[in-house]
Amino acid sequence: MTHGATVTAIHLIALHGGSAAACDEVEAVAGAGLRGDRHFAVDAPPKRQLTLIAAETLEALERGGMALAPGETRRQLVTAGVDLEGLLGRRFLIGEAECRGVEPCEPCAHLERLTQCSGLMRALAHRGGIHAEILTSGTIRVRDRVVALD
Repeated sequence: MTHGATVTAIHLIALHGGSAAACDEVEAVAGAGLRGDRHFAVDAPPKRQLTLIAAETLEALERGGMALAPGETRRQLVTAGVDLEGLLGRRFLIGEAECRGVEPCEPCAHLERLTQCSGLMRALAHRGGIHAEILTSGTIRVRDRVVALD
């Protein structure tokens, strides 16, 4: 993880199938997810609590002719300078919240339909970000550092 590992954008989708709304900060609730997001629920499965994607992935997509705004990925957090796959199975801090990387967040046909980007599933395969479990509640803000703990 580089010294400049940070959150560059936060997006929540309040309703299933709805549009992503950018925000500067969000409350991460242990075992539940991000308050205000469609997947927020008491005892939410770990892979439904938090999703992250790298800004570097979005930049690579754009260079390949598939420009997506950060919220269009339907991932909640966009990070820069973070090896997201390197966080799988590890604990890490994002702002005040402690999290654990659970599994890769592979793209789905639903995402390709919503964005109307033909070939997006293939373009994001094995680099669609990660799912994470929220272990300790806290606020996450744009520009917060991402720090591996173990």
